[in-house]
Amino acid sequence: MEFRDLRQWIDAVRGLGELREVRGAHWDLEMGTIVDLYQRRMGLPALLFDEIGDYPAGWRILANALTSRSRIALTLGLPADTDARGIVMAWRKHARQYPTVPCREVSDGPVNEVVETGDEVDILRFPSPRWHAKDGGRYIGTGCLVIQRDPDSTWVNVGVYRVQVHDGRRTGLYISPGKHGRLIMEKYWKQGRPCPVAVSLGHDPLAFFVAGLEIPHGVSELDVVGGLRGDPFEVVRSEFTGLPVPATGEAVLEGEIHPGEMLDEGPFGEWLGYYAGGARPASVIRVNAVRRRRDPIVMGNLPAKPPNDDTYYRGYLRSAAIWSELEGAGIPGVAMVWCHEAGGSRMFTTIALRQMYAGHAKQAGLVAAQCHAGAYANRWTVVVDDDIDPTDADEVVWAMCSRVDPREDVDVLTGGWSTPLDPMSYPPDRRNLNARLVVNACRPFGREFPEVCTASPEMRAEIAARWRDRLPEIAD
Repeated sequence: MEFRDLRQWIDAVRGLGELREVRGAHWDLEMGTIVDLYQRRMGLPALLFDEIGDYPAGWRILANALTSRSRIALTLGLPADTDARGIVMAWRKHARQYPTVPCREVSDGPVNEVVETGDEVDILRFPSPRWHAKDGGRYIGTGCLVIQRDPDSTWVNVGVYRVQVHDGRRTGLYISPGKHGRLIMEKYWKQGRPCPVAVSLGHDPLAFFVAGLEIPHGVSELDVVGGLRGDPFEVVRSEFTGLPVPATGEAVLEGEIHPGEMLDEGPFGEWLGYYAGGARPASVIRVNAVRRRRDPIVMGNLPAKPPNDDTYYRGYLRSAAIWSELEGAGIPGVAMVWCHEAGGSRMFTTIALRQMYAGHAKQAGLVAAQCHAGAYANRWTVVVDDDIDPTDADEVVWAMCSRVDPREDVDVLTGGWSTPLDPMSYPPDRRNLNARLVVNACRPFGREFPEVCTASPEMRAEIAARWRDRLPEIAD
């Protein structure tokens, strides 16, 4: 199934029985707490908030959207019952070289039902939540798309960066150092120009998926969405910024980011579960225009202590991307890659490997810890044998306990690419580097090693099939 907008996706999720409609929750902490209670356990329904305190009915917020495997599969156009390995394998087809189809520019779309400019603009009309108790303000942009064009080319970049409401005409925009959106913004500033920007607040979740990934420099995420669908992503050209915005979007804020204009932004509870970034000056979007549907739905994506709605889905996609980059680097024998949700899909990567030569496991670990898809804010990279299921944390910890010689099998790397959102990043004045560990949790290559004490897979399946009627809880 393919979706052209957020509403089609919501209807499909409702059809799966995985949508809970919530009426009457307040934007100030109540919504955020409800979402956090739901996302503590993966697989609970998506939440569609309506009749939000202080706001008219019909101005809604979708949250907890991507915390079930079936909804992730649905978004990617896969059967809803696809398992974890199936999702990773399906995404691997694209992760080495993402297919692209250029956007299709159309003259109009639902996003243009209402267009407001100048004094008509009031961002506070949107129900923007204060998600966490110690947040520095209300955040309208957590499940958003931030759209910019490189000033020296036709490249349109789309990223997922947080957007805080300052007042009715200004928002904060935080982008970590090294991210494409930050590099583009700084290019404009070096030229003495403001950076045009558009922020889409509600859209097809596939666009949100892609915008949160490490798409190569110079490749537009909107074109990748079209390539994944096999059909162009439809955009309208903004008469205010010249940027392409989703024609079937829910709402778009448009404006400029002026050089040197900063306001304190944050703190904000982020994807690793801490208020690590604190409150500090960040760039400001002067919002000059808003285009929206009459009854817009804002897509919220709540970061918090993992697992959460901001990290769970990315684990599948990042696992596939790292796997493809390992193979692209010439690493053979990879059986599975998994980015664990407890590490925010970035900080704990496990590679299951069929060892083929001495040094193979260490080679795989070092490449995975520093390749583009795996490098940002990584902390642990663990390589296990292919008899270990990397999606099973108990099996991974068992391998780390029983197959690691700390004298030989743990490497500490310093000076890795990180972010102030990592509470252990350094140096204190910049907080953009970290240290990380690469752990070889494989059996020593070429050395006799004790056999594992467990029933064979064939025996387990046979006995489970024979006894399942009388022992329904039995697992094979």
